[in-house]
Amino acid sequence: MTKVAFSAALAFAATVAAAETRWIASEVAVLQALDKVTARTTVLEARRGERVAFGTLEIVVEACHRRPPDERPDAAAWLSVVDRRLGPNAVFSGWIFAAAPAVNMLEHAVYDLRVLACR
Repeated sequence: MTKVAFSAALAFAATVAAAETRWIASEVAVLQALDKVTARTTVLEARRGERVAFGTLEIVVEACHRRPPDERPDAAAWLSVVDRRLGPNAVFSGWIFAAAPAVNMLEHAVYDLRVLACR
């Protein structure tokens, strides 16, 4: 686990503990994928544990959590991303937050991913 991913996971845990609220575990993550070369965006729905493809990326949602409906909307998903051109090793593994995507993000020359929601 990289230092950034560990820090993001720690921040997520601290946020959950400090807010004294429960996050709701969800089975489906709604992701927005961007191909920076063609400017094509695609909304993907991925079930937890399911492998979805976008371009040369393979994305697996390990976990997806959302806030209860009576709180400020937010979602967080733990993603593992592999670029098939680069081999079987993950190019990204960590939490991505819907409300703060810059906290921890996929750093890829061609693609960008955002978490839109968990349901």
